[in-house]
Amino acid sequence: MQYRELGRTGWKISTVSFGSWAIGGTWGNVDDRESMAALHRALDLGVNFFDTADVYGDGRSERLLAQLKKERHEEFHVATKAGRRLDPHTAAGYNRQNLASFIERSLKNLQKDAIDLLQLHCPPRDVYYMPDVFGVLDDLVKDGKLRYYGVSVEKVEEALKAIEYPSVQTVQIIFNIFRQRPADLFFAEAQRREVGILARVPLSSGMLTGKLSKASTFAADDHRNFNRHGEAFNRGETFSGLDYETSLQAVDSLRPLVPAGQTMAQFALRWILMFPAVTCAIPGAKRPAQVEENVKGVDLPAIPDPTMKKVREVYDTQAREYVHQYW
Repeated sequence: MQYRELGRTGWKISTVSFGSWAIGGTWGNVDDRESMAALHRALDLGVNFFDTADVYGDGRSERLLAQLKKERHEEFHVATKAGRRLDPHTAAGYNRQNLASFIERSLKNLQKDAIDLLQLHCPPRDVYYMPDVFGVLDDLVKDGKLRYYGVSVEKVEEALKAIEYPSVQTVQIIFNIFRQRPADLFFAEAQRREVGILARVPLSSGMLTGKLSKASTFAADDHRNFNRHGEAFNRGETFSGLDYETSLQAVDSLRPLVPAGQTMAQFALRWILMFPAVTCAIPGAKRPAQVEENVKGVDLPAIPDPTMKKVREVYDTQAREYVHQYW
């Protein structure tokens, strides 16, 4: 495992970490025993950063991480999120009372006195123009409820606005082979301000594993079945916002670029880590074997410049027009 510094926290976190959305829900059937085995395997392999949210299985993944803490003695960091419990999900809901309530609930689920890293969970655009919200978070840090805070965003513009607030330590943003816009401007600005970057949806909802096909099916409760056009939440969260058929064609164009002995998932994760501004990628996993495959991407050789250029060509010719100006 390799480690990079996370913002100005002083933490060094694993460059391939663990995204806990899948073990919470909306990814089809999940078994808690298998999820716990996956979490244990992650720790075995040097993962020391786990990302979750209060709405993943209505706190299910937070509670699994609390169980992991009971069963293991290794130090690890847990980042959770708050805001998406609001119904309706409006900027006005991001007030002191609601945020404090959400955080207390997460503290109970995680069985902790303080949350390591709290992230606003893809709030409405107006929240980024509400300094009082970030003032509330500053107060919660002073009160010992949070150690640090950051944001999870949908759009590059939101990320750029968020890091104007001096105490924002991290930005979680979709970044993968099919969503390359963050590297154009945001990464340099985040580096300048020493803000950590968590690359989410790194495998484009499983598309960049290379294992999906026209015949693939998804369970009724899997967002890859019910959110392809944004029916439930932002469509960019599902297959990076790309049409399913378009994604499959782009994956086929990438296959010749994957070196012998590597899986496409490992190649896709190694591609993300070619960008030094990125602190870590947070692929999800429901089984130990998935964790093992993901972590192997860390130690692969650097991707040569000609191959990086070819990956960019696939993006420019097959994905860019559908995603670049939307997020």
